[in-house]
Amino acid sequence: MNNVHDITKDFEKMLGDYTNAPYVITLDNQSNALFLALYYEKNIAKTIINDTIIIPSRTYPSVPCEIIHANLKVQFKKVTGKTLTGAYNLENSNVWDSALRFTADMYMPFTYMCISFTGPYKHFKLSKGGAILTDNYDAYLWFKRARYSGRRECSYHDDHFDMLGWNFYMMPELAARGILLMNQFYNIDGTKKNNEDLTLPYPDLSKFDIYTK
Repeated sequence: MNNVHDITKDFEKMLGDYTNAPYVITLDNQSNALFLALYYEKNIAKTIINDTIIIPSRTYPSVPCEIIHANLKVQFKKVTGKTLTGAYNLENSNVWDSALRFTADMYMPFTYMCISFTGPYKHFKLSKGGAILTDNYDAYLWFKRARYSGRRECSYHDDHFDMLGWNFYMMPELAARGILLMNQFYNIDGTKKNNEDLTLPYPDLSKFDIYTK
């Protein structure tokens, strides 16, 4: 079992080295990363003062879903055009949706940057997965257990259960594949490659009252 967890830790270490994030927590997808980051700020750290989270009107549909699941409210901000580019802040929180940004030294201090490895358009084509980048050690420890059904990284026969969590753990097979794919983000001389922000079209979610009623 320890070897399985070491695979995940090795992948997280490589992501941290590339993005310059002190701590990385991998998950099964970025939507769950957004949920955990918002839930932590709202219910554990209690750093969200205004429960209304402001996001672009054009974004991936899971974003308002995760805001609502975290017991927060959605407010849409109109955007020009029909596309979204790069990363944006979920305003009134320290959480960032970075589904369209993955590049060298991208981490911004005092944030929870949620990145995505899911889908054919991402720079990191892992087929599925996501991660939270942070410099908050307490949050890092909480995320590690929250994603793993509240468990510690040991056999559940030996664990002492004292925390509720979710089944958001990245499969070790994906973490192992991620380790193999990390070389694509480095030049032959070992320097990091920079990737341009992606631009993708998204629907105008402000038209749907399910997110704001």
